[in-house]
Amino acid sequence: MTLILNRDDVISVLTMADAIEAVEAAFAELARGTAVLPLRNAITPPDGLALYMPAYLKEMGALACKVVTVYKNNPRDFDMPTTIGKVLLQDPRTGDVICIMDGGYLTAVRTGAVSGVATRYLAKNEKAMCVGVFGAGVQAKMQLWAMCEVRDIIKAYVHDISEEAADAFVREMGEKLSIEVVRASSGQEILEQCSIICTATSSAIPLFNGELLREGTHINGIGSHTPGARELDTATIQRSLFVGDSREACLKEAGDIIIPIAEGSVNDDHIFAELGEVIVGQKAGRVASSQITLFKSNGLAIQDAATAKIIYNMAVKKGIGTQIRI
Repeated sequence: MTLILNRDDVISVLTMADAIEAVEAAFAELARGTAVLPLRNAITPPDGLALYMPAYLKEMGALACKVVTVYKNNPRDFDMPTTIGKVLLQDPRTGDVICIMDGGYLTAVRTGAVSGVATRYLAKNEKAMCVGVFGAGVQAKMQLWAMCEVRDIIKAYVHDISEEAADAFVREMGEKLSIEVVRASSGQEILEQCSIICTATSSAIPLFNGELLREGTHINGIGSHTPGARELDTATIQRSLFVGDSREACLKEAGDIIIPIAEGSVNDDHIFAELGEVIVGQKAGRVASSQITLFKSNGLAIQDAATAKIIYNMAVKKGIGTQIRI
């Protein structure tokens, strides 16, 4: 039998706190060598993009593959979302697919969760901290939720090119998290006021001048994920202790580091560590309160596999979903 979990089922069992713990365990496995993580494979049909993201976590017993498609004409032609994702979870003992679940909400939460993990290990830990978010979409909301799980956040600033989106973010996240959320007057206000900064936009060009970053800032770079696009400028990269989710993925997919390397401003060795290496103590991470630290996220299939496993376990425990025979 195969368990089918729709979006509402996933939402009903998945919390950010649980996702953070699962993702942290997955990155620890990656560093210890008990994870199998091929790079994502892409197929380009005439009207879209299909991505296949497999992973295996030995200690967690999580074997999964996420299938993500991006078809820009879906809304117009089929009244469907541009981006669609599903996760297939397998029993690693038999190989059988034991669960098929919606991947949209899972992806959003696990992407916020990895920034929560990075913030836990790289950001200063002070009372009454402020966080600033560039972007006001779904992923920006997940970023703020994750920050509030791992640090004592009392105030958040949001900046977006759409004032309407920013105002909606203020209302929704202030109510959800019971903290003060305000619309920043400019990106510079976020740099001046916030110890933690999250970039979660679709911008292909830098969002701020890295020369203006305060000492001690931690940055989670989330939005850009192609070689020719970047949210962070060269100065930000040069001034930061750079930690990536995967060295290989950063050098193949992350314009934030690829472009400065191409310019000759930094070299490959500027990638100080992978996140898993910091988690298990192989690398030190932040060692001084004055350091500027940067986590660059590309999105790894181990995050999907780990999150899918806890969703499945909880759904089975609660009797949620539909069992079918395939």
